[in-house]
Amino acid sequence: MPAPDARFHALHSAPEGRADGNTLIVRVRTRGARPTAVFVRTEPDNEERLVACELEGESAGWCRWVAPLVAVDHDPVTRYAFRFLFPSAQRWLAQDGLHRAMPARDVHFRHVAAYRPAAWIWDQVVYQIFPDRFRNGDPENDVQSGAGRYDEHEVVARPWDALPTRGMGAREFFGGDLDGVCEALPYLEDLGVSTLYLNPIFTSPSSHGYDTVDFEHVDPHLGGDDAFRRLLEALRARGMRVVLDAVVNHTSERHPWFVAARASVDAPTRDHYVFDDPADPESYRGWLGVRTLPVLDFASAGVRDKIYAGDDAVLRRWLRPPWRIDGWRLDVVHMLGEGSGALRNHRHVRAMRAAIREERDDAYVLGEHFFEATPWLQGDQEDGAMNYDGFLRPLLAFWAGIDFRGDPAPIDAADLDAALGRVRTRLPFPVQLSQLNLLDSHDVPRFLTRLGGDVAALTAAAHALFGYVGVPCVYYGDEVGLEGGEDPDCRRPFPWDPARWNDDLRRTYRSLAHLRRTAPPLARGGYGTLLADGDVFAFARTLADMATITLLHRGSDARTVSLPTWATGVAAPWTDALGGATYAPGDVLTLTLPPRSGTTLVSHATWCRRADPEERS
Repeated sequence: MPAPDARFHALHSAPEGRADGNTLIVRVRTRGARPTAVFVRTEPDNEERLVACELEGESAGWCRWVAPLVAVDHDPVTRYAFRFLFPSAQRWLAQDGLHRAMPARDVHFRHVAAYRPAAWIWDQVVYQIFPDRFRNGDPENDVQSGAGRYDEHEVVARPWDALPTRGMGAREFFGGDLDGVCEALPYLEDLGVSTLYLNPIFTSPSSHGYDTVDFEHVDPHLGGDDAFRRLLEALRARGMRVVLDAVVNHTSERHPWFVAARASVDAPTRDHYVFDDPADPESYRGWLGVRTLPVLDFASAGVRDKIYAGDDAVLRRWLRPPWRIDGWRLDVVHMLGEGSGALRNHRHVRAMRAAIREERDDAYVLGEHFFEATPWLQGDQEDGAMNYDGFLRPLLAFWAGIDFRGDPAPIDAADLDAALGRVRTRLPFPVQLSQLNLLDSHDVPRFLTRLGGDVAALTAAAHALFGYVGVPCVYYGDEVGLEGGEDPDCRRPFPWDPARWNDDLRRTYRSLAHLRRTAPPLARGGYGTLLADGDVFAFARTLADMATITLLHRGSDARTVSLPTWATGVAAPWTDALGGATYAPGDVLTLTLPPRSGTTLVSHATWCRRADPEERS
């Protein structure tokens, strides 16, 4: 006999639960054929326990089941899955969806009792700024050609409308600074931005700043400490926040610690770095072999004290008054460790988190990871990662048919769904909400360039950026159509002449950003895939009786699709957030998608009006 049509609640990433002391209350909804029994399965002390769920109530065809789970004090993670029994079949529900048999533990729902998320980040729209290339607010602090040397070559000042030169990225300066960022705050606020992520701002001989000379001061060419103080005051006046880049895996070869270590084997900072031959000062290890970036050795108590453990450690001091930054992005955090590699990496990342949270209990801890980051994202180390693996890579393969190296890697919507789910379903839900989703950054080619200039595809991808579970991060200039290839071309100056903007694209980003800050499901809602078929991918976000649906259509022709909107649990008309069309409520929604398009539907039309900046003004 076929399995009953048990139409389970598809939005399974966020089962409704709350911690009550050591007890977690979990709820799940079903629709259709009613199970004869529902259980929630856990493994306290590595032994199976099945707790019966009680029928709590029924509404609009849905059954609501509830059960208490008792967490084990000595186990930081409570994993659980739901088991549904029918007269002649059973089904299981885990983070990755329905199963006919018990799913693997790594996709079970997980609750981390001790985890305290930086929950404010869930509501943000983040904007990444590479300071030297964003805006020049004070020409008096500009680097002058020939005024210094970098890697044995003279530094060069470039005009704002020039393009970065291959092979000269670190010693090319365009004059952007923090006063320029301050000048641009009205533009950013209008765009819908609420948090800035700044690439390194501390004293450095390069334009990228990833080779720090002084962790205690802002680079004079960016305006120094006073300019940063002015920026912070302006941000706070607008209710905006800032996350800084912490480069703690390595320093500049000009950093006083390294200068002393290189000069003498007896220097107090000699053990701060790795020398393959103690007698040879040139045998030091550089990050990925780069000689200007000597690697710090976290086996040294001095390094630990200076970076995170000491009272005046780098990661502590900028979280204190008068600065009070809102979080850190930890550069190449997966690579730091003891000796020449990543030995005891997780121990040090945990200690960094502890130090950061001692100074500010809601500070956002963000890690840079180009590949899988799930071991760092279980509630004890990072709040979120730059989501290359769980967002950018799948979107790039779906829209451009290539991988990070530019090699062919085409996938369809089902593959996209699987790739997104592979990462998402292995994270606690609060951590899912804290991932920093991005389409590009200072380290990779612009998404628009990867697409061969296809603005329609970028516009569609923007719907995913603002609709998917996690925090959207816009790399400066993406919203106006700024292009750029491999580093340093991806770091072109922002084109401040509006005549050079793609204004339709900017308006789309603007509308989606304001919608993201207006519609609660986009910030905190559960996730569920509604359709993954060929060129069409659709997913929903739900929170209580509210929902959004994001649709991506990659095909070159219009396509009519039917969505199982019953799975959202919302019985309300649907409104196209950008187009304005309204669709009647029902179990199935049928609509026609334009070619190469993105669409966002919302269950509350008022969100569209509140999110429209022009209507609000």
